[in-house]
Parts: sequence; C-alpha cells; structure tokens
Amino acid sequence: MRLSGIISESVVDGPGVRFVVFTQGCPHHCPGCHNPETWDPSGGKEMTLKEILKLIKKKLKNIRGITLSGGDPFLQAAEMAALAREAKKLGLDVVTYTGYTYEELLAIDGPGFKELLEVTDILVDGPFLIQYRDIGLAFRGSSNQRVIDLAATKEKGQLILIA
Repeated sequence: MRLSGIISESVVDGPGVRFVVFTQGCPHHCPGCHNPETWDPSGGKEMTLKEILKLIKKKLKNIRGITLSGGDPFLQAAEMAALAREAKKLGLDVVTYTGYTYEELLAIDGPGFKELLEVTDILVDGPFLIQYRDIGLAFRGSSNQRVIDLAATKEKGQLILIA
C-alpha cells in the first residue's frame, strides 16, 4: 500500500477517536484540497498490511475505528478493503473518504471497489468544492459532500445520510 501518512489518534476524521490512514494518489485534484501532497500516486511511502495492523493494534484500547482518507482510498481499493476487513475483525468500525460520489462508485467496476464499499460503515463522498466550503460541518469540508450510513443505506434500499 502506498501511503501519505498515518495519524494514530484523531477526533476530526469520523466519530470517536480514530486511526487515520492517508492513502497516496488522487485523481480529483480539487482546488483548495486540504491534502494536495497526496495527489501524486508515486509519492508517499510503501507500507504492508502487516505493518499497518501492528500500528493499529498498539492503539486498539484508545480508538473506535479506522478512517481511510487520502488521496482517494479507492485508487487502492482492494488493499484498503483488506485493511478494513482486518480492522473489523478487531472490532473497529470503518469510515472511508472519497472524491467520488456513492452513485459513481456503484457504477465503477474497479478492482476492490465493491469490497471496500461492503466493509465501509460510513462513507464521506464527493469532491471538495471550494465554493461550498464550510468549516462548521462535521467530518467534511464542503456542503456538497455527504456523510452516508452505508449499513442503513443497504438495509433500507435508499440513501441514508448521517449529517
């Protein structure tokens, strides 16, 4: 997995205290992006699933879940799905950020896309749009982005928003 970085304890990247994995590589290049250093897919550094899990396990008592951010985790969807599955086995929930919309993700037949959606509990979707920037929003940077409860969405057969 190619990562930009890790924050072992964060309270701004989803509910509760979270272990945040910033993936490297993003196709969206949103003007005003908070993490433009993550755009280049060849930047950052390589880490194995085993190395990341070792770091997560050190923080297990302190965290509620993991957050996959970036960059865009869907550029490494199969690898991120594997990480998310292992986190779930540890009793953690999974938040995934993406510049794609949920509807776009459903239509893309990319490797690991469906699997990553299946193991994600909360999806924060949509590109950051600077004209809709709002620093008062929970877990997102612009009002066009949505915080989606994926379990409830699948159960009810319609989009269920959290915020």
